[in-house]
Amino acid sequence: MDILSLFLETGFWLATVRMATPLIFGTMGELICERAGVLNLGIEGIMAAGCMSGWTWVFLGGTLWGGVLFAAMVGACLGLLHAVFTVHLGLSQHVTGLGITMLGASLSSFVFRMLLPQVTTPPKITPFAPLDIPVLSALPFIGPVLFSQTALTLLAFVLVGVTAYVLLRTPLGLALRMVGEHPLAAEAQGLSVLGLRTGAVMVGSAFMAVGGAFLTLAAFDAYYIGMVNGRGWICIALVVFSSWKPGKALLGALLFAAFDAIQMRVQQQSMTGIPYQFYLMLPYICSILALIVMSRKAAYPKALLVPFRKGER
Repeated sequence: MDILSLFLETGFWLATVRMATPLIFGTMGELICERAGVLNLGIEGIMAAGCMSGWTWVFLGGTLWGGVLFAAMVGACLGLLHAVFTVHLGLSQHVTGLGITMLGASLSSFVFRMLLPQVTTPPKITPFAPLDIPVLSALPFIGPVLFSQTALTLLAFVLVGVTAYVLLRTPLGLALRMVGEHPLAAEAQGLSVLGLRTGAVMVGSAFMAVGGAFLTLAAFDAYYIGMVNGRGWICIALVVFSSWKPGKALLGALLFAAFDAIQMRVQQQSMTGIPYQFYLMLPYICSILALIVMSRKAAYPKALLVPFRKGER
């Protein structure tokens, strides 16, 4: 009954939405990449780079929004590196992505140690403050849950709508979906398959990096090595869970965040002596089960993982 009562608490849903925010950014970024036919396994490292670069910008005296923009630029650069190897050179997307992950994570740790070699406690910054939107924040339940979050959380929800609209309602979205489904047909229509895929990977990687920046600029107020903590891999699973649809991806991110919030509350209230690692694995087990149920009939992009070489038939 205590667990069921959680679903009636405003604080639980406020925490769920906040915890879902980096997942939303990362999942939208990965979804864009995969709809264009490119699997980006570099997401974990790109989010780590976004964490570090956004925090560094603010720590050195920049603005919070400047930190978000700088993180997006760093993510786009890593996305460009990924695209050079996978899109233009046709190398393995799996191997390249894992390499980007190791590069992003290691480079972030290296820069942090070089910037603050003698620091044992990470310095803190002033993060984004929760908004207080007149009228909207005062609405019962939905007000504090949605409209008392930080600006980045609201931006994440807006991003879902924009991504869905662009992919499903615009010529650009049609072109992206075409290069992910039938790149030869796209080439026959005069579209640049390599250019579209490169752009999609860069934009998607920028979104991933902003998801990482959220952790240091809004969720917390300092940078810790390893703070991404597997969120990138969860985003990849959420894309499959959503059948490559932005709306379902949002639902999946909220679902996983709810599982995570539940395990934290149960862990705090449990008096059984069960090791805390058991509670930590609960959201992942629930996510795996949900993934199995929801993705059995998922229709993946037909050209996903398939390199395109201009002129070949």
